Amino acid sequence: MRDAMQQSPGDEFKKLKKVDRQSESSEDEEFHGVIQADFAFFDPKPDDFHGVKTLLQSYLDDKQWDLSGFVDLILEQTTVGTVVKLEDDEDNGVFSIITALNLGRYKDHKCFTELKEFLLNICPEKDKTGKLRSLLGDKAQDVGLLVSQRVVNLPPELLPHLYDALFDEISWATEDEPTEELRNSFRFKFYVVVSKIYKLKNANKKRSSSTDEDDAFIYIKPEEEILHKLSMWSSLFPLQTQQVATHELKNYQLTGIVMAVKAEDISSFRQQLRTLINES
Repeated sequence: MRDAMQQSPGDEFKKLKKVDRQSESSEDEEFHGVIQADFAFFDPKPDDFHGVKTLLQSYLDDKQWDLSGFVDLILEQTTVGTVVKLEDDEDNGVFSIITALNLGRYKDHKCFTELKEFLLNICPEKDKTGKLRSLLGDKAQDVGLLVSQRVVNLPPELLPHLYDALFDEISWATEDEPTEELRNSFRFKFYVVVSKIYKLKNANKKRSSSTDEDDAFIYIKPEEEILHKLSMWSSLFPLQTQQVATHELKNYQLTGIVMAVKAEDISSFRQQLRTLINES
């Protein structure tokens, strides 16, 4: 465990703090039925298996794959990664999971073999497939699979703290892990993100303005708009499973997306995320 003097605000939040919704949401509770909840951050542990698996159930669309093995790897990596639960209910429901797994370190595990196969088969753009193949293959030791999934109503003010805690832990792991091999496995140069966004139907047709470009996507997770804009490249792919669209989303199609982001751009991401949440 790191000395207390070396802990960052993100780490302190993870270990000690909670979110008290009562003072922020008294009006919402009266008019919208928002329930007061105190959330806290915890290191992953085996007891979180079913909660994390539920959150990641559709991570690879409707593909049948070794999701259980994937969840096991996430929970075994206790030095890097966070689960969010109710503060007084540590042994039960999981509201969020965030972690980063080295693609090279786990390349021989069945779940990663199947994940690689899925992504390479589903990516429709040949130039992007080559870049993806490189990150999943010869560069895999330098790549972190950034996994972040949560319930839709998790308070957005938690997001900067979640990501700060994750990237602080990654930095510490490059110094604190017990072997050189493990320390090196967290020296990421790139991150790969697999997620879902809403794409405007017929968005591939020529658009006349940057405003139209901005309207082409609706992001389920606000931080992924930042990641998308910072990405070296991204590729959209069709999904077999579709959510029931609301009236606001009637002109949009739920679509898969894979993005590649340079690790050197993560500091900018963290700053932009804090600004986004503070201004919202």
